[in-house]
Amino acid sequence: MTALMEFTTDSGATVTVEVAQDAPGARPVSRANSLTQAGRSFDAALQGIRAAAESALTVFRDGSLRPDGVELEFGVKMMAEAGAVIAKTATEGHLTVKLSWNPGAAPVPTPDPGADPAPAGDPGAAGR
Repeated sequence: MTALMEFTTDSGATVTVEVAQDAPGARPVSRANSLTQAGRSFDAALQGIRAAAESALTVFRDGSLRPDGVELEFGVKMMAEAGAVIAKTATEGHLTVKLSWNPGAAPVPTPDPGADPAPAGDPGAAGR
């Protein structure tokens, strides 16, 4: 059975999410309805998913594959106590990765970590 849980964003906006009814870490907003207040902000709940996406992007962008594009798709489930978790499909976690290459596209040069990002003689550097 499900209930509605209210998360607040760091900017103060309210996001309502459907969760399992007796979700640990939630507190009832009122006795009259099934709306509960989450124990953390919406932004904080999503931090783990953001870290997972950043890690996955690093793995797929760096290394020998060098795709022109990377798409990640997470199934995300919101929980009062755990925040956002990668949801399962049938019996396993849900993560879809799509890599793409554009034939004929110029390869993207790998930046030299020791190079100056904007040479002093570059007239366009000041306006960026």
